[in-house]
Amino acid sequence: MKNLLILIVAFALFLHFYPQSEVTKFYDDQKKMLLDGFSQFSDTKVRLKADKIFIDLKPKLKQFSSEEVKHLKEITLSRANVKSFFEEYCKSKKRSVIFHSTNQAEICKTISQYESML
Repeated sequence: MKNLLILIVAFALFLHFYPQSEVTKFYDDQKKMLLDGFSQFSDTKVRLKADKIFIDLKPKLKQFSSEEVKHLKEITLSRANVKSFFEEYCKSKKRSVIFHSTNQAEICKTISQYESML
C-alpha cells in the first residue's frame, strides 16, 4: 500500500514538472466532461422550456411564411438553439436570411422576455 502511494505521488510530481501534452489534453477533456455532467444534474435554476417561444408566437404565425414557421420550429426544439439564435441574431442585430425583418424582430422581442431564463 505504501509503495502504491509513493508511485502515485511520483507520477503526479512527474506530470506536474514535465507535463505531457496528450495527458494534459486527456485530463482537460475528462474534467470538462465531468463538470458538464455534474452541472446538468445539479442545476436547480428555473429554465425556459424551448417551445414556450413557439407557443407565445402561435397567434402571430399567420404572418410568417411556411419556411419561417419550419425554421422557427427547429429553433424552438431546444433551449440551446433558442439561446444561440438570440445571441447571434437578436443581440448582435444581425439579419437572418430566412426570417423577414419584422418577423425576426417579433421573435427577438418574444425571446427577450425570457432572456434571464436562457
